[in-house]
Amino acid sequence: MSTIDTETAEWTNPLQDPRDRRLPRVAGPSGLVIFGVTGDLSRKKLMPAVYDLANRGMLPPGFSLVGFARRDWEDEDFAQIVHDSVREHARTEFREEVWQQLAEGMRFIPGDFDDDEAFKQLKSAVEELNASRGTSGNFAFYLSVPPKSFPKVVQQLKKHGLAHPPEGSWRRAVIEKPFGHDLRSAEDLNAVLHEVFDPEQVFRIDHYLGKETVQNILALRFANQMYEPIWNRSYVDHVQITMAEDIGIGGRAGYYDGIGSARDVIQNHLLQLMALTAMEEPASFDAASLLTEKLKVLKAVRVPEELGEHTVRGQYASGWQGGEKVRGYLEEEGIDPSSTTDTYAAIKLGVDNRRWAGVPFYLRTGKRLGRRVTEIAVVFQRAPHSPFDSTATEELGQNAIVIRVQPDEGMTVRFGSKVPGTSMEIRDVTMDFAYGESFTESSPEAYERLILDVLLGDANLFPRHQEVEESWKILDPIEEYWATHGRPAQYASGSWGPEEADEMLARDGRSWRRP
Repeated sequence: MSTIDTETAEWTNPLQDPRDRRLPRVAGPSGLVIFGVTGDLSRKKLMPAVYDLANRGMLPPGFSLVGFARRDWEDEDFAQIVHDSVREHARTEFREEVWQQLAEGMRFIPGDFDDDEAFKQLKSAVEELNASRGTSGNFAFYLSVPPKSFPKVVQQLKKHGLAHPPEGSWRRAVIEKPFGHDLRSAEDLNAVLHEVFDPEQVFRIDHYLGKETVQNILALRFANQMYEPIWNRSYVDHVQITMAEDIGIGGRAGYYDGIGSARDVIQNHLLQLMALTAMEEPASFDAASLLTEKLKVLKAVRVPEELGEHTVRGQYASGWQGGEKVRGYLEEEGIDPSSTTDTYAAIKLGVDNRRWAGVPFYLRTGKRLGRRVTEIAVVFQRAPHSPFDSTATEELGQNAIVIRVQPDEGMTVRFGSKVPGTSMEIRDVTMDFAYGESFTESSPEAYERLILDVLLGDANLFPRHQEVEESWKILDPIEEYWATHGRPAQYASGSWGPEEADEMLARDGRSWRRP
């Protein structure tokens, strides 16, 4: 019987076998620094997401959270703010022991972004946490601040030696949108960032890409044989991508006016959804392969020549929504009554490649629309020949695959079926898949997935700077045209947008889906 020399045998933890699907991926020793920690995003999304990750056992025991903001707080005050945010907004149940472990690693740094003393304190806090919590020098810096502050914060991180990790450690920067307001500003911002952080150290957050349903587009297309053969110009008539909100601008007048819905939503969220819907199969499911295929789509996107006919912008007017009278955009507090900022945008795009030649992609987004919904509808051509007489199929529409991104995540397939009875009558029916019914586990919040991916260094779901710049190349000509041609069309709050948007599709012999 042979004995094993335990000194020389290489032992591997069987619980870390990559083939074992029972355990989720868990972040290694690390910490997160949030700039602008007192803002809405941080309180409602980031801090609850950190707690939910800890509660699900996905953060290391010594995980540390550092807040940086212009408040004269002590660490205990900061912990109380996080506690209240978590209690109110966390997805998972509140557990005192999880909270206590997190709270021990919380620090707060008061100061302005140009305050050298504050950044010295931040460096001391990072070094102290390395020693007391075992973060191994691994820190991500989350810039939950206005875009104009990005360059200042990044330069300060460089100046105080925070951007450069010790040997064997990592430092990463997380940037929230909007990423510039046109191609030029995006290129300038990228240049500033890449002067301090390597491109692979910069994680640009598009929270849509963290949603389970968006990732399911790839699973739907490339893990199944039944969809991909018809996912092309031979069978698809057109694609509609919609992101509708039923709220107005709320208290975001300062941010929103001058930006508008096209820059706020189409440039990032909708063009990303379009790229995932239209891309070819990647060589593998890694960041470089996904980037390659998404970039091919974005580079092949064709903006229509007649922008007046194939783009529409609108502003919500007063109306009734949710049983109450609401104000129009120009009557909102802090908005210039002569503002031409769009709260609704619809554009028609083409993709110049073999798969999609001649198939229009219609993208639309708006505030104060009929209901809150985000969906991708792939609408198919009608059958080339129908043996049924016209009365049998007069209530039959076009087949469609609709991927619901929010709020009721899932997918619907619409097709024709015979109505029970003695006559041959064919009508649309639907088959539904809902995440909540098919899986026992509820979908994690997008920010949970994205924060975990940042700590793991997994860049699959983050747009790279090339994608951001290509997206601006698509939108810039449209924004330039709008700037010199008329004013946004008015639409009643609670409706589905201006009549001009319906006319835009009617000219092509099509109509918008009613989600």
